[in-house]
Amino acid sequence: MNIQESVKKFDPENQFEVIKNSYKQIETSWSREVDLSLIKREKISNIIVSGLGGSAIGGDLIADFTNGELKLPYFVNRNYGLPAFADENTLVIASSYSGNTEETLSAVEEAVKRGAQIVAVTTGGKLKTFAEKNSIPTFMMQGGFQPRFALYSSFFALLKVFQGLGLIPAQSEFVSRIIDLLKEKGSEYSAEGNYALTNAENLTGFIPVIYGVSGFTATLAVRLKGEFNENSKLHAFCNFLPEMNHNEIIGWETFDAAQINAKAIFFEDEIYHPQIKKRIELSKGLIKKSGAETVVISSRENDFKVRLFDMVYLGDWISYYLALIRKKDPTQIENIIFLKENL
Repeated sequence: MNIQESVKKFDPENQFEVIKNSYKQIETSWSREVDLSLIKREKISNIIVSGLGGSAIGGDLIADFTNGELKLPYFVNRNYGLPAFADENTLVIASSYSGNTEETLSAVEEAVKRGAQIVAVTTGGKLKTFAEKNSIPTFMMQGGFQPRFALYSSFFALLKVFQGLGLIPAQSEFVSRIIDLLKEKGSEYSAEGNYALTNAENLTGFIPVIYGVSGFTATLAVRLKGEFNENSKLHAFCNFLPEMNHNEIIGWETFDAAQINAKAIFFEDEIYHPQIKKRIELSKGLIKKSGAETVVISSRENDFKVRLFDMVYLGDWISYYLALIRKKDPTQIENIIFLKENL
């Protein structure tokens, strides 16, 4: 596939440049400030990030990224309203890129009723208006992107809020390294015949079944599944180890490419528990024995936080190129638009 020709033909909104310049989103979010003086840190006993889709994945990534650093109970809410435990000691972060996500608006209204402390993260819309009316501190993100392509704005906005409230240690060193990494990889993955394109070509004609590891790369599996769905217009499935070893691994015993022509993708990392590493190798062996192929996504960067975004970014490019290979516009989300217009 010739990249530039395919971009001209199938990507009229030029998301190619948006992905290539993802590092600029990080720079913008990290340079912005929000006044958090109304939030009483000493009262916070648990944290809820409420959002959907691209605005929720950033919340999931926070848990993996801050593994071992965030000491308070933490929950990502993807629904109308809030879980029963939310009260005046809860910090609710309402994350909606558009500011018009109805489930998130419902949740933030409930948060006000329960007396929770609230921070809004958005580009505007009804959430910004609601936040202004209720004196809610608001982190204003850079606008102009589709939510899934704005992950880097959303995640680093959340990270800045967490750091600003003293919930985690200072993160600037890691942020700087991730910016440098994405600059480098953006140039690499936008060149003809690159590694991300090769991976996309090898997945053509297959249904991806993606495996991460709970507490470390589970969110990467969820993110990549969603990117295959929205960008590539393709069914994809995900699960996590060690849980999948207790149920889903049995499904591979009867694998039949004529029924579902699947490839298993494993996110691997050196930080995993030794038994997890062993489980992955055994699981790959069983899947190969069934007649299916396996693919590994990993990173060689020195720090886990940097490796995490190295793998996220590679997945974004793979799903984007798979859209072009399938002659699909990666920006179009017709069924989602239909649902929003008819709800």
